[in-house]
Amino acid sequence: MFKGHPKGLYVAFFANMGERFGFYTMMGILVYYLTAKYGLTPTKAGIIYSIFYASIYGLALVGGIFADKTKNYKGVIFIGLITMLAGYVLMSLPGLGLAFTIFALFVIAFGNGLFKGNLQAVVGQLYDNEKYGHLRDSAFSVFYMGINIGALFAPHAASGIINWFIHKQGYERNDLLPSLIHKFQDGTISAVEKVDLQSIANQVSHTSITDLATWTQHYLDIYGTGFNYAFGVAGLTMVVSFLVYVFFKKMLPDVKKEIASGERVVEISKEETKQRLTVLFLVFAVVIFFWMSFHQNGLTMTLFAKNYTVQEVGKGPFLLFNVWSLVSMIIGFYGLITLLGKKNSKSGRIIGGLFFIGGVAATYYMYTTFKDINPFSPELFQPFNPAFIVILTPIVVGLFAWLHKRKKEPSTPKKIGIGMILTSVAFLVLLIGSLSLPAFKELTPESPRVGVQWLISTYFILTVAELFLSPMGLSFVSKVSPPKYQGIMQGAWLGTTAVGNLFLWVGSYFYERVQIWQVWLIFVILTIIAAGFIFSIMKKLEKVAK
Repeated sequence: MFKGHPKGLYVAFFANMGERFGFYTMMGILVYYLTAKYGLTPTKAGIIYSIFYASIYGLALVGGIFADKTKNYKGVIFIGLITMLAGYVLMSLPGLGLAFTIFALFVIAFGNGLFKGNLQAVVGQLYDNEKYGHLRDSAFSVFYMGINIGALFAPHAASGIINWFIHKQGYERNDLLPSLIHKFQDGTISAVEKVDLQSIANQVSHTSITDLATWTQHYLDIYGTGFNYAFGVAGLTMVVSFLVYVFFKKMLPDVKKEIASGERVVEISKEETKQRLTVLFLVFAVVIFFWMSFHQNGLTMTLFAKNYTVQEVGKGPFLLFNVWSLVSMIIGFYGLITLLGKKNSKSGRIIGGLFFIGGVAATYYMYTTFKDINPFSPELFQPFNPAFIVILTPIVVGLFAWLHKRKKEPSTPKKIGIGMILTSVAFLVLLIGSLSLPAFKELTPESPRVGVQWLISTYFILTVAELFLSPMGLSFVSKVSPPKYQGIMQGAWLGTTAVGNLFLWVGSYFYERVQIWQVWLIFVILTIIAAGFIFSIMKKLEKVAK
C-alpha cells in the first residue's frame, strides 16, 4: 500500500499510531472510569465525555490558526506531542479528585489540538506535489489505517492492565460492583441490591465479607487505580510517537522554507477562495451528524456493551476478543492477499503464503486453548472498529483502484454521502437487536442480554462507513483548502467532529429515559437526513473537487 508514496507518509503513519493508542484507551475506558470512580450517572459522565471529545477536535482550530500564521507546522506538532504526554502522565496519578481529572483531560485535548490537524495538513502537503497528487485518496486511507493499528491494541492493553492490577490485590474484577458500591455509600441502595452487593463482594474476594463499609471503599480505590495504570500505559506509547517524530521529521515537508524559496504557491484568487470555503463548510455541516452518531461507540454503545450484552462467549466468538488470536487472524488475512496479489513477486507471494499458513495455524492453536465459556471485559468491543479498519483498508483501497481503472470510481463527495447512508444502516441493525430489551431504568442484574453479534455487526458497518467518509473527508479538505488556510481548514474539519461530539450527550440523555431501540432510531433518522442533504448538493461539491 505504501508503493509509490513519499517517505514522509511513513513518518506520519507511525507518529500518529502512538497518539491514537492513547485516544482509543480514553475512548474505551473513560466513561467506565468516570462512572465507577466518581459515581457519576451516565448523563453526567456523557456530558464530560462530550466536552472532552469536543475539545480534542475543537482545539484543532487553535492549532491550525497558530500553524498557518507561523507556517511552522512541524514545530506546532512537536509542542502538541509533549503536551499530550503531560496530560496522560496526570491521568495516571491515582487518588485525585474529579476536578483534577477534568484538568488532565483538558491538557490532553489541548495537545491533541496542536498535533492532529497539523499532522493531517502536512500529509496533504506531501501530495501537493504533482508527482504524488493522484495518490492523495489512497494516502489518507493508508494514514488512517496507521491511526487504527494503535487503536487495535489500546483497549486490550487497558483491559489487561486493569485486570492485572485488581487481581494483584487479591480480587476479581466485576463491573457491576462500582454502581452498587456508590448506592451503598449514598444510602440509596435497595434491600435486593444490598443482597446482590454482599453476594458479589464475597465472590470477588473469595471469602465472606463482614465489614462491608470498609471493604467497598477499598475495592473502589483499587478498581480506580487500575484505570490510572491503564492511562499510564497510553502515556508510554506517546513517548514512542514522540521519538519517531523527532528522529524522522526531516522527511516531512517544511512549508516555511518552501515559501521562502518560492517553491510553494500561497495565494489563489479571492473568488476561488470563497468558492472553496463555501463548499468545505457545506461538507462540514453534514459531517457533524456522522461524528455525533459514530462516536456513540465510546458512550451509549459502550454502556450498551456493559448493560445489555452478554459478558461471556464460546470459543469461536472469543477469537475476536483475544488480542493475540485477533492479530493472528489479521496476519493470516494479509498473508492471503499478498499470496493472491498478481503484481507481487514470486518470493513475495511465497512469504505471503507462509504468513497465511502461520496466521491460520496460530489462530487454530489458540482456539484449542480456549475454554468452552470465556468471560471478557465490555471495553473489548472497542478494538473491533480499528481491527476492521486494518482489515478493510486494503480491500476498500483496492476497490477504489479497480473502479478508477474502469473510470467508475465515485467522486470523493459521493464517497462521503455513501458513508452517511451506511452509518444509518449500522444503527438500524442495533435498533433491531434492541427491540426486546427493557429500558435502562428497568434494568436488574437478572435482565436479559443480547448476543455479541449485534454490536459486532454494527461496528463492522460503521467501519465501512468510516472508510468511505473520514479518510475521504481528509483528502477532500487537503485538496480543496486554499493554500494559506490549510491548517485552519484541517482544524475546521476536526472542529466539525468537535461540534458533533458536543451533542454526544444526547445519546446518554435518552439512554436513561426512553426504550433502548428508540435511542438508536434517533441516529438512524439524523444520518439519513444528512445523507439526503449531501446528495442534494452533490453537483456543486464535485465541481469544486475537480
